[in-house]
Amino acid sequence: MMTLLHIDSSARQTGSVTRDLSARIADQLSQGGTEVIRRDISAGFPVLSEDWVSANFTPATERTDAQKAILAASDALVEELKAADTIVIGLPIYNFSVPAAVKTWIDLVARAGLTFKYTENGPEGLLTGKRAIIAVASGGTKAGSEIDFATTYMRHFLGFIGITDVSFVSADQMAIDADAALQGANQQIEALAA
Repeated sequence: MMTLLHIDSSARQTGSVTRDLSARIADQLSQGGTEVIRRDISAGFPVLSEDWVSANFTPATERTDAQKAILAASDALVEELKAADTIVIGLPIYNFSVPAAVKTWIDLVARAGLTFKYTENGPEGLLTGKRAIIAVASGGTKAGSEIDFATTYMRHFLGFIGITDVSFVSADQMAIDADAALQGANQQIEALAA
């Protein structure tokens, strides 16, 4: 059975373009008994602290119960990524970049020895063989432009942990022409099935 991880990050619970697009992508890809794991990260997680870093760098066999508790959310997020064959992420572009909740999620899943490892040739991603589709929406930032630090960051980060099959469905520049942006995104979603 295939497993799809569907992550939403928009602060908007209703009227969110990325929530709508990511749901449509997940629905389209989850035909035929696919297990879907839903994760809404919009409320965020506690940011990394000295205690978290200390727990993370303590060997797993030597962690105290308190350290295990500190890492519990991170461990759960990593396990979701490991279990998924396909990851669908709803990603609004806020102020040229990713929402703060996405940055915190990245900090929690970038774990040496779990999602990547250090080698003599540099870091190597451990989550290979997975596909990621990111539904992007923006008010004025054109996806892929020199002022878009969200899509390039996500592509780089996912590649860093081993996910190199990354594609984007973009409803960008919604403040300029929302109808055209949504029409383009819908065409991109339809093309996913082709």
